[in-house]
Amino acid sequence: MTVGAFSATTGERTDTITEHARQLRRELGRADLRAVPEARRELRELLRHWGKPGRSEIAELLTSELVTNALVHTDDDAVLTAVVDPGGLRVEVRDFVARRPEPHAPETDDDTHGRGLLLVRSLADAWGVRPHEVGKSVWFELGAEAA
Repeated sequence: MTVGAFSATTGERTDTITEHARQLRRELGRADLRAVPEARRELRELLRHWGKPGRSEIAELLTSELVTNALVHTDDDAVLTAVVDPGGLRVEVRDFVARRPEPHAPETDDDTHGRGLLLVRSLADAWGVRPHEVGKSVWFELGAEAA
């Protein structure tokens, strides 16, 4: 059965629901920061009945950090993919720039930048960067149960 996420070719929602897993896929336009709250809302809908209390909120926060980083730091399009099953969630944001993100301590006088990957590293059960022939994917995983 297929119900609403986003098609890679049309940009339309195409969440895939199977017996065991659901998926959200969304293309993110270059520097379109309106996509950040939209991605959070769509992920919230995908995770409506998933995980212990607080897990979906953590997933939303980490997703918005990865989406924001991709849109702000690459000046290129990106693709968000989230796959959830009863045991866990994997969120991946793929961009088309080879430069790898590196967590770093934020400047003390800059209270709004430099904390995204630190949050991902602190709150995700696992995270990483996967290179592609063109670009990379930054991903995280969360189990349905609180750590």
